[in-house]
Amino acid sequence: MAKEFKNYINGKWTASSSGKMFEQRNPANLDEITGKWPSSTSEDAACAIEAAGEAFEQWSSLTVYKRAEYLRNAVENMKKRRNEIAEVLTSENGKTITESKAEIDSAVKEASFQVSEGIRMCGQTLPVAHEGVFAYEIRRPLGVVGVIMPWNFPFNIPSRKCVPALVSGNTCVLKPASLTPQTGAKFVELFDDAGIPAGVINFVAGGGSTVGNELTSNPAIKAISFTGSTEIGRAIHRKAAEIMARTQLEMGGKNPVVVLDDADIDEAAASAVKAAFACAGQWCASTSRVIAIRSVAGELIKRIVEKTREIVVGDGRDETTIMGPVCGKDQAKIVTKYIETGTKEGAHLEIGGNRLKNGVLAKGCFVEPTVFSNVDPDMTIAKEEIFGPVLSIIEVDDFDEALRVANRTDFGLTSSVYTKDLGKAMRFLEKIDTGLTHVNMMTAYKEPQFSFGGVKHSGHGGPEAGKSGIQFFTEHKVAYIKYQ
Repeated sequence: MAKEFKNYINGKWTASSSGKMFEQRNPANLDEITGKWPSSTSEDAACAIEAAGEAFEQWSSLTVYKRAEYLRNAVENMKKRRNEIAEVLTSENGKTITESKAEIDSAVKEASFQVSEGIRMCGQTLPVAHEGVFAYEIRRPLGVVGVIMPWNFPFNIPSRKCVPALVSGNTCVLKPASLTPQTGAKFVELFDDAGIPAGVINFVAGGGSTVGNELTSNPAIKAISFTGSTEIGRAIHRKAAEIMARTQLEMGGKNPVVVLDDADIDEAAASAVKAAFACAGQWCASTSRVIAIRSVAGELIKRIVEKTREIVVGDGRDETTIMGPVCGKDQAKIVTKYIETGTKEGAHLEIGGNRLKNGVLAKGCFVEPTVFSNVDPDMTIAKEEIFGPVLSIIEVDDFDEALRVANRTDFGLTSSVYTKDLGKAMRFLEKIDTGLTHVNMMTAYKEPQFSFGGVKHSGHGGPEAGKSGIQFFTEHKVAYIKYQ
């Protein structure tokens, strides 16, 4: 019998008022049920919001040092339970155990930085026009905030959202993705074990039409931080506008790597393959397009194919596996549909392209790492986010065309250029329409002290991570004091 899990509301693990459950299955073996979860109602979400509201005054009144103490204890729990959490993450998401452990490590870094940043949360003083008047500005918490988590990085992302929210004095309600609820529950357990006061952090599993709708329509919610598709992000933004809640939306990407004719071809190929197929291509920062100068495209394609052929696909719990399954049967259908569309529209399939159904793989959601060449910028696979292990290679004549093609998308999350020409590298950094960009590095690289977020349809409401994390979850207050 699969274990039945509960919500976490007001410091207690609580069953849903609906009495209904949904199953989560391992994408490496759909016969394996990892757990049953509450199909929570709007009323359940409302109870969590109410609990967070009641906890807010006490929590926000604590000194930031006391709040930081609770959060540091949670981070220590993160470190101690690294292997346990990684195993849960792999069983729910499908990524390799190595990738899962790396996600926990990155979450520790994100959370540790945000705790320290909270202690440094400061305002400013400025000169004023009138004699005998002193003025200053401080940052204050918003109140109850909602965090809607994705399934692709279901542990790292709440670390970089919830920790800045909590350390700056807010209380929080988390909605996990239905594909990875246990990973979200493990995250909350760390805070419960750290003794955090009841109601400060809450966790409600369930669908977007119930839990998600309550989080985006309840007037007690002051801010919503969301990571997921652009389509859902837009819908959340529209709903949140009705209650005047601020939104922070991290959405899709169609991230390019531009390879110029003076680039280190082997390095560029290795970077593109790693960023395209790590986590089965299910990073918002994955490389999905390689834009190459024609004179080097042939050799680049050859090396990309060679490196792709070395990828071992299998169950992420097997330490020899390099790429696991995509996260769920629906995602597998979407990815294979895009592969079919690419072939129909005239792209050349260099390698991959199949759903793997041999032996034990037949029970899972395995898609071969896939590379297309001869891709036109107007093809569907060159424009739409696939969110799977599919890489499109586009050939261009020169740097200016490469830059135009790179920007020819509705998305703008991250990018990279491979070149030894400093002038062209600097022009690329200046002209590329992305929130992050790189020179001779893969598109997915980031560090916690810098902001993370996209432009155009990739992001809205300001970036997260770095100082931007706390800035989003706080508002300013200005005080004027006449002392003579």
